[in-house]
Amino acid sequence: AMRKKVYTGKGIGVAVLDTGIFPHIDFGSRIRAFCDFTKGKTGPYDDNGHGTHVSGILGGDGAASDGRYKGAAPGCSIIALKVLDRFGNGSREDVLRAFRWIVNFGQIYNIRVVNISVGMPVKNIENPDEDILVKKVEELWNAGLVVVVAAGNDGPAPHTITSPGTSRKVITVGTGTEAGGEYSGQGPVLGSCVCKPDIIAPATNILSCDNHGKSYKKRSGTSMATPIVSGTIALLLSNEPWLSNRDVKIRLMQNAVDCGMAKSRQGWGLLNPEGMLRIK
Repeated sequence: AMRKKVYTGKGIGVAVLDTGIFPHIDFGSRIRAFCDFTKGKTGPYDDNGHGTHVSGILGGDGAASDGRYKGAAPGCSIIALKVLDRFGNGSREDVLRAFRWIVNFGQIYNIRVVNISVGMPVKNIENPDEDILVKKVEELWNAGLVVVVAAGNDGPAPHTITSPGTSRKVITVGTGTEAGGEYSGQGPVLGSCVCKPDIIAPATNILSCDNHGKSYKKRSGTSMATPIVSGTIALLLSNEPWLSNRDVKIRLMQNAVDCGMAKSRQGWGLLNPEGMLRIK
C-alpha cells in the first residue's frame, strides 16, 4: 500500500523576528540559532512570551502534550532573532540589524523563510514605498527569501496594515472576521493602492507554547496567523526546495479559499495547506 508522505519542514530554517524564544521541550534541539538585538544576551530566552508562542505555532512538535498541540512545521529549524523587549516594543534599528544578520548568516542555517509578526505604524503615509522597513524587507525578498509579515491588529478600518506588511513584495497575513477577528489590519495601502493583506489564516484563541515549563497558552492576533502561513511554506519548501519565493507566493494565491469577504480584508482568501502541498 502507498504510504502517505509526512511533511515536517525538516531541513528548512525559519527566522523568527520577535520577543525571543524560551527553550520549550516542544522545540527539542531545533533552535539552531538565537541572537538578541535588544540586550545582547546569549542563549535563548523570552521575557514576554509572544515569540515563544509564535515559534510554537510555527514549529512546535507537541512533545509536552503527547503530540496534541503541534505547530505547522514540527521538523523545521528555528532561528530566533530577538528584536522586541519584554513589553513587545522594539526599534526600527534593531529590526534592521536583524535583517542584516539574516543576509550575513542566512545560508549557514538554510534560512528560506522569515516570519515577522512585528508591525510598526507606517512612517510615510504619502509614499509608503519610501518606508525604511519596507525598503529593507524588500532587499530580503530580492535575496530570495520568503518573507511573511503580519497585517497588524489596528483594523478594521481601511488603510490599517502596519509596516513592513505594506510592502507589495512580501506575503502579508491577516485574519477573517469569524471568531472575533475584527481587529485584523486592512488594505488597501494608502498612497500606493497595493491590495493587502495577501492571505488570511486563523488567529483567535490559538493555543501554543508559553515561555515557562511545559505550558501552553492561548493568544490572539495576526501575529498568530503569520506563523501558520510561514510553517505551511516551510512544509512546501522541504518537499519542493527548488521553488522560488515568487513560486511560493503564486502557489499560495492559486490555492487560497475565497471567503466572500472584501479583498481589502481577505486578500486572495483563506490559507489552504492541503491544496498548496497537493496532498488532497
